[in-house]
Amino acid sequence: MCGIAGLALKPGLVPDRTVLDALTRALAHRGPDGHGHHVQGNVALSHTRLAVIDLVTGDQPLHAGPASLVGNGEVYNYRELRADNALACTTGSDCEPPLHLFRRDGAGFAQTLRGMYALAIHDRATRQVVLARDPFGIKPLYVAETAQGIAFASEPQALIAAGLVAPRLRSAALHEVLQLQFTTGAETIFEGIRRLLPGETVVITDGSVVERRRRAALPEGGPEAITEDAALARLDAALEASVDLHQRSDVPYGMFLSGGTDSAAILAMMARLNDRPVLAFTAGFDVAGAADEREAAAHAARAAGARHVTLDVTREMVWRHLPEIVAAMDDPAADYAIIPTWFLARRAREEVKVVLSGEGGDEIFGGYGRYRSAMRPWWRGGKAMRAHGAFDRLDVLRDPPRFWRDGIEAAEAAAATPGRTRLQAAQALDVADWLPNDLLVKLDRCLMAHAVEGRTPFLDAGVANAAFRLPDAMKVQGGQGKWILRQWLAKHFPASEPFRRKQGFTVPVGAWIAESADRLAPLVAAQPGVAGIAKPDRILPLFRAAAGKREGFAAWHLLFHALWHRRHIEGMAPQGDVFAYLAAR
Repeated sequence: MCGIAGLALKPGLVPDRTVLDALTRALAHRGPDGHGHHVQGNVALSHTRLAVIDLVTGDQPLHAGPASLVGNGEVYNYRELRADNALACTTGSDCEPPLHLFRRDGAGFAQTLRGMYALAIHDRATRQVVLARDPFGIKPLYVAETAQGIAFASEPQALIAAGLVAPRLRSAALHEVLQLQFTTGAETIFEGIRRLLPGETVVITDGSVVERRRRAALPEGGPEAITEDAALARLDAALEASVDLHQRSDVPYGMFLSGGTDSAAILAMMARLNDRPVLAFTAGFDVAGAADEREAAAHAARAAGARHVTLDVTREMVWRHLPEIVAAMDDPAADYAIIPTWFLARRAREEVKVVLSGEGGDEIFGGYGRYRSAMRPWWRGGKAMRAHGAFDRLDVLRDPPRFWRDGIEAAEAAAATPGRTRLQAAQALDVADWLPNDLLVKLDRCLMAHAVEGRTPFLDAGVANAAFRLPDAMKVQGGQGKWILRQWLAKHFPASEPFRRKQGFTVPVGAWIAESADRLAPLVAAQPGVAGIAKPDRILPLFRAAAGKREGFAAWHLLFHALWHRRHIEGMAPQGDVFAYLAAR
């Protein structure tokens, strides 16, 4: 896990060392264990390292012949790639096999990689720079086309800090964040900064993109014919293989444990594969009536023989650190789960550098309630995914957002490929945007803020191939999603109570906002990022009503945007608690 950045300039131009140094400094939190540069002609690569695999010889850039590589993430099947392809590797780095595969296969080198990665390769012989991102988009990579050529980095804020792009908002993306809590597609909220799409490989020659290709995350085709026993056996093999690969590390690792089925399955498989107790971290909240899964998590941890660490997240902690938390979300995902994730990562870093997490379980196995609605035709009460936005019918924004579903509608059309069922199309829609642009941004930024590597065993080609094309009835049955995963848990880890009704993960941020409404609302209303989009006289009533679900989401989105705008548009570093930060002039 690391930070990468670089410049691929037009002929005759030379990378500015001060720009390269600025990129490196801006990504230092992602890689506190070292840094390296490669500068040749009109190309520069930068790397900041979090040492996890090959602690001795794994420094980057890596070199082979005329090619040099920097990478962020982990290529889990690096041992198999070495053996199967007889690669002449000179280090133990997981990123060296991709470099040799590139020299052999060119831009198609990523087809056999299994892992989470964002890679940049400079081939001096062809004057090309090749960028590649993993199919699920677990690891981020952002690109800016400038007058001098192309710049790229693991985080947009690095491109802005280096002076390569000005921090200007795209209004269409702002509407998406307000209504959806994330942005869709390749365009980010910043003018001039794009995402490399999940699974995309881009070839750059002399400062211009000359080729794009894409690797799909999910298998094509509709449901396959398979018995439940065969599906369970295949799932068991796929989960074991994936968790085994995701545990490859030369440093200690643990896991994030909630009270749900996804993390219970990760825990069960880790307990199977490890000789020593699994180290599991769980967060809970101090608000009466909040959805607190610590008791269920503790029960599962005891049954698995895990060492269980719990963390109390209080309102005082949140108000003290919220400016820092939101500052980490330069690509804004206004998901309130950033709060416990940030605190869990901070606690985990005291003991480990790597944690396994359950992101992707709902998307791969069909867990969300919205999928059950999407399965029904409209005349039976079915509705489109994300049909309503957070501010609908609340009369808070000056101008109701328009066209905020354009990106979702484009992804809907792409997800509904021939043969797929309504459920599969809904899953594919989430894998295309919600997963990489919300959940995985949350995991990446909150963990990398503390130099912790997050790994997601459900987001693996083997697991996707085992689960995505299962019949709908093996995913949704009896009003419950993830049916096959629950059946697997009932067989292999019944103590997790897999058929217990899902409590739902919530953070009591709405209750906290309501309690502090009279103090917080005027500060939010006065922010430049909010004053232009919201009616000032509607913010206090909204915040006072934030204990309600709809009002709570909208109030949180406004608070998030106020803090985000202050940091990433106005450029004010987070100092003090949420009240002091918003009041500072």
